[in-house]
Amino acid sequence: MTAVLSGTELGRLIRDGVSADAAALSERGVHPRLAVVVATDDESSAWYVRSIAKTAARSGVQCDVVDLGAGATPAGITAELERLSADPAVHGIILQTPLPGGARLEELATAIDPGKDVDGANPVSLGRLAAGLPAHPPATAAAVLALLDHYEVPLAGRRAVVVGRSTVVGKPAAQLLLARDATVTICHRHTEDLAAATREADVLVVAVGRAGLITAEHVAPHAVVVDVGTNPTPDGGLAGDADARSLSGRVAALTPVPGGVGPVTTALLLRHTITAASR
Repeated sequence: MTAVLSGTELGRLIRDGVSADAAALSERGVHPRLAVVVATDDESSAWYVRSIAKTAARSGVQCDVVDLGAGATPAGITAELERLSADPAVHGIILQTPLPGGARLEELATAIDPGKDVDGANPVSLGRLAAGLPAHPPATAAAVLALLDHYEVPLAGRRAVVVGRSTVVGKPAAQLLLARDATVTICHRHTEDLAAATREADVLVVAVGRAGLITAEHVAPHAVVVDVGTNPTPDGGLAGDADARSLSGRVAALTPVPGGVGPVTTALLLRHTITAASR
């Protein structure tokens, strides 16, 4: 049997705490506010932003979606991030990906005030994370660890394999796992014999944006698989980077898509916003 590591309950628990803290802050005259800057017409991105806005509304956090359009220039995006960083009423800022051609998250995110960088995109935040200093980690990477902790998956001394090396998920997830004393391997498109590497994993995190990449040949029977993929399907749904049918009954545990990492990621973005507002 393969255990299903749903993120629904954990997301609800985090949101309940956010709601209570948001109410307490409001009584002190501080109204938590998150700004999501969008410069894409990507449908999976739009789905994610809608999820953030709906969850924020239910949790007492104001969420402003700033849609600059897919034709936005790097200069225009930078100017908007600087404006929001200077606005004392805004406590958290997210720059949603993907970005228009010629724009790089790592460069544009330098315009986000590190104190408002609730999704850990600014290189300053990423550097502090790597150094073990206080910083908001990227919420999706943090959600991976939160789920593993919620289901009491041991990490110290275990072999963790991360497929994907983005600064949004792969690299920060590897840093967080390393900080928990896991032995970490990062795989990517140039990895020779991916299946041989992933079969060594006690914990396998996959975040590449390629539906069904991980199949039964890539896993060991004892593996815990955390699927970060959110790939749109022709019927309007979402598919993970792991082939759930292929892995069912072949691994110890698997996060579902949707309903796994996603609800926890959204809840943690709001938790980070509350933390920033409290400061």
